[in-house]
Amino acid sequence: MVIDLRQVMAAILTFSMFIMLGNMIKRDHIDPLFEIAQESRKASDIDFAVSKASQVILVEESYGPWQEQYKPPKRCWKNPILKGKDQSNGYILFSLTRGPEFHASQVANAVEVARLLGATLAIPDIKGTKFGEKKSFGDIYDVNNFVTTLKGVVRVDENPPIELLNSRLPIVRIPERVSESFIDSEIEPIFRAKRNLRIVTRFDSSPMIKAKENKLASTYRCPAMFESLKLQAELQGIVDSMVGALRSMSQKSKARFVAVDLRSEMLQQKGCQEAYASSKRCYDGEAMAEFLTRIGFREQATVYLTQRGWQDRGLKEFRNAFPNTFTKDAIMPAYEKTKYLNSETPEYERLIDYYICAQGDVFVPAIIGRFYSGVVGERIASGRTQVFIPAEKTGASNESAINYLSVYIRKKNHEAHTCFC
Repeated sequence: MVIDLRQVMAAILTFSMFIMLGNMIKRDHIDPLFEIAQESRKASDIDFAVSKASQVILVEESYGPWQEQYKPPKRCWKNPILKGKDQSNGYILFSLTRGPEFHASQVANAVEVARLLGATLAIPDIKGTKFGEKKSFGDIYDVNNFVTTLKGVVRVDENPPIELLNSRLPIVRIPERVSESFIDSEIEPIFRAKRNLRIVTRFDSSPMIKAKENKLASTYRCPAMFESLKLQAELQGIVDSMVGALRSMSQKSKARFVAVDLRSEMLQQKGCQEAYASSKRCYDGEAMAEFLTRIGFREQATVYLTQRGWQDRGLKEFRNAFPNTFTKDAIMPAYEKTKYLNSETPEYERLIDYYICAQGDVFVPAIIGRFYSGVVGERIASGRTQVFIPAEKTGASNESAINYLSVYIRKKNHEAHTCFC
């Protein structure tokens, strides 16, 4: 049998081409999927994220300010025991509105009113951004955790009568931190006459401040504010996977995981525009990059921005300074984006931002407001006290990050400090 040399060479070349093509497919398609799967398995393991966060000690070459290890503080309150006296058949109804930074205060107010009146608290609904739009409590939060946490604090009914939910009840508007005297004089007479009512918390423009020392009130408000609201399992899993991915990247680069609340649409509002003309209260991407660099962060830092997209020029400047910057679009699992990054339901985005900012190694708000004070409360409760507030140069020769530590942390004038020791 005569072997044609040209046929042999053609066969070798063909075989070589198949090998090269196989390597290309593996490198471009299979390997990335394998890496993503590995990261996903790590990120989805909550214990992994928590344990690594508490065990890792970043060495001297780490970049940026750091409290080497944080430890959750002790609770300053004891679990109350619900007494049966003066219990009525009436209900207190309320809704969660405006975003996660408002929800804890709304729950605490409702608990305080129901407790003092001896009423039963109905599980709240959650109002959306559009008029008439509502979600059930279980769409966002863990119902079982809510009921269990408040056991002994107030009676909670998961399934109040349908006719009660559909009826037009008297509405009472109450201040952000409702007092016992207000309840006695303004709410109780209406409640005794009608037996059921709906309350609406009225918020002022200033963020929450330290409450007056009232151990009895704290016994009831603290679990309501800092333990009753836990995300439902699916939403919590998404937040954990995103935080796990960010923390994994920060550990690989031996740098910080910095959560930055920076939203272009907020910077365009009147309050921020006026602030720029006088004293700066709002910082754009370029100014934020300058500030973070000034207090010790370097380009290796892993940064999470609450902003979506990169249309704003200042954000491009920020990313030039910190190339390891990510938005929710980049790190959310692709199969979840349709549901949770939908412009029709922006409340999901704020919830995700809120809880990621609460878990970052460091939190820096570009805008001082309710979102900032709410996140700080969550961070105090978990012992994550690395919160820095942007400001112009102090003029000091040593621009230490400690000069910009949040007043909520430095002076302990946040309400959370009455709940945690």
